[in-house]
Amino acid sequence: MQLVLSENWTLTSGRDLPTLVRWAREAEDAGFDSVMISEHIVLGPDAGAKGLMPNPREYALPGNQDPFTPWPNSLLLLASIASVTTRLRLAAAAILAPLRHPLLLARELGTLDLLSEGRLIVLPTVSWSRDEYAALGVPFDKRGQLLDEHLEIWELLWRESPATYEGKHYRFRDVYFEPKAHRPEGPRIWFGGSGMHDALTRRLVRHGHGFNPLGRPTPENMDKLRAAMTEAGRDINELELVGGTRAVFPDNNSCADLDQALAHIPAQLEQGFTTFCIKPSQFTDDPDSIGNFCRQVMRRVHSLV
Repeated sequence: MQLVLSENWTLTSGRDLPTLVRWAREAEDAGFDSVMISEHIVLGPDAGAKGLMPNPREYALPGNQDPFTPWPNSLLLLASIASVTTRLRLAAAAILAPLRHPLLLARELGTLDLLSEGRLIVLPTVSWSRDEYAALGVPFDKRGQLLDEHLEIWELLWRESPATYEGKHYRFRDVYFEPKAHRPEGPRIWFGGSGMHDALTRRLVRHGHGFNPLGRPTPENMDKLRAAMTEAGRDINELELVGGTRAVFPDNNSCADLDQALAHIPAQLEQGFTTFCIKPSQFTDDPDSIGNFCRQVMRRVHSLV
């Protein structure tokens, strides 16, 4: 199980980051496998352009979150979590690679991976907010190209020094990049998104260690991915498939029922999914109950499977 530590502001202040670190340690003690933290660098008016989600415990989708939503730096938070845990994997979700220079981001990711002894998982993405790209002076319509060059550069940097790269957007020569990540191939890389568009398929086949879809992929989506993996000489079983829990809120002011949300796990297991995300604020309003909540989740999941 993977504990989602982002967007839990109905449980704790966006300034009380030590509480998130404590929850991660409690999750590890309860038997959770990983924690996940997403990111934005800044938000603009387009964050809430479609209206806020009815229940603040829901996951925020593009255009339905308050621009005042706190988004602390995910890599610094994960470094803090790494220092108080020994086994827990650290999922840096929705890393907005195009908004950084690839050499700088590779340095940050590689250092965190080395610090945690290979526990880092990176989910690079292009994201959706034009306002965020505009604030950082990065062309929104080039974000896919920028991400692809990031991935090529990371792969190069993990492998060799000196490194030289000549791309459309990034260029460098004879760069010495030390120390490298924990593994010669770098941190584990997952990709996610809705549907199975060509760019997502290509990135999964070329660079992916895991697939974390937004929602449930259709059989057609999985068939497309399986065929692409096979064509490239890879087996889809090499990918860690990441599913989730489905919270159903009785109204806009209440938490969801945990048993109802976990009931979807056995069907996902049959489809090959092995890791499942759960956001605690969807099921409790008590910030001091997270350790007990995690133990309840593990007991109930074990009874289901």
